[in-house]
Amino acid sequence: MSKSESIAIVGGGAWGLSTALHLHRTGYTNITVFETADSIPSRYSAAYDINKIVRAEYEESFYTDLALVSLIEKSLKRADQLTSSQQAIEAWKDPLFGPYYHETGYIVATSGSALAKANKSLETALASVSKHPVFAPGIQALDNGDEFKKYAWQITGPLKGFTGYFNRLAGYAHSANALKGIFLHCATLGIKFVLGRSAGTVTELVYDGQGNDRKCTGVRTADGITHSAAKTIVASGAWGASLVPEMGRFVTARSWSVAHVQLTEQECDYLRGLPVINVRDLGFFFEPDPATRLFKLCPLGAGFSNTNNEGTSLPPMDRIPPPQDFIPADDEIKLRTLLAETFPWMADRSFVDKKLCWFADTSDSEYCIDFLPDTNNSVVVLSGDSGHGFKMMPIFGKWVVELLENGRQNIDRWRWKTKDERGQDWGDGVSWRIGKSRELSELIDEARRGGLQARL
Repeated sequence: MSKSESIAIVGGGAWGLSTALHLHRTGYTNITVFETADSIPSRYSAAYDINKIVRAEYEESFYTDLALVSLIEKSLKRADQLTSSQQAIEAWKDPLFGPYYHETGYIVATSGSALAKANKSLETALASVSKHPVFAPGIQALDNGDEFKKYAWQITGPLKGFTGYFNRLAGYAHSANALKGIFLHCATLGIKFVLGRSAGTVTELVYDGQGNDRKCTGVRTADGITHSAAKTIVASGAWGASLVPEMGRFVTARSWSVAHVQLTEQECDYLRGLPVINVRDLGFFFEPDPATRLFKLCPLGAGFSNTNNEGTSLPPMDRIPPPQDFIPADDEIKLRTLLAETFPWMADRSFVDKKLCWFADTSDSEYCIDFLPDTNNSVVVLSGDSGHGFKMMPIFGKWVVELLENGRQNIDRWRWKTKDERGQDWGDGVSWRIGKSRELSELIDEARRGGLQARL
């Protein structure tokens, strides 16, 4: 396609913004991003958060190398000289993304009560980096509480039976600030943004022709206006199947719990510099956010879905944003246990800003970066972040540009899936998914019954 032809990007989250940025860098000049929120960072994005882990531990070298690409790509010129295993951890250190990246280090562990799958997940993560030529010098095994406290001296808990390792070349990024910063940068480049519930909400893709001639010619927004586009890129995360129903066959909207403890200024300063700590059978946390003094915790598990009568899971559409202000009781128990083992002085504190964070999951945790079939390459679908997509934000858009210019997806694992996977149990598909996913309706019913019992 001509680089002056119009491109519509549906979604102003991490992948949508990265795509807009890299399209512009490659010379495309007519880019419009549509976003339902009235500002960016969008509260509908999975990256609307104070922090996300940036690490390279994976079950296989493919994503380990890609994550490394995100961390070490200092410039486009230098990136061309690097191998694929030397391009994502430094991209976070580029002046554009660097303000949002914090290389605090990363501790991965299991407790003394961990099930076999959690221990296996730890072993797999360690194996992926312990012999890697870039990571190996910064890996340190941790076999007891004293060794953990060498790298996280603030820990005062017993760490009963904890084992794990420390990875120096990892940390986290302030995701909401990254979205805002890249949005402002893109706006200065002349990339157009249409925001808001009326003007920025894409309600349908507009098609012309039938059969082999079918082609998307643009998008229609909630205000009834049709916007023409030569290419339409759907980067709507967990909401994607509401626009492309076929996605619902292999992509499911899933959520994880998030909770925070409100710290004092002194407590916040005390925990400054804490590595990201991920206990595979309980949950993970970060150093507190200095602006809000919030200490974020996330329990680990298989997540929660919201399946409709057709077997497709989407975030709740009747309330936007989706229902918040609670997390399941089982997840709260996990987090209390995690705190008791690490920071007992925090274990009985009230949890604030409790919510469910929605993302687009796939059975094998693979992304989908491909053309929608039977649209003559007029629609690109970006989905399946599976909870590990944000770390790729600095380089993700390059893969979309490659797809557009190649005219086909050359990486098998990122191709459109034809198999209908609705209704299947994905619990054992990947090592991080521990336990079984549950339905949001069950959680809400439990919360209501719990509230009623408390009042009685």
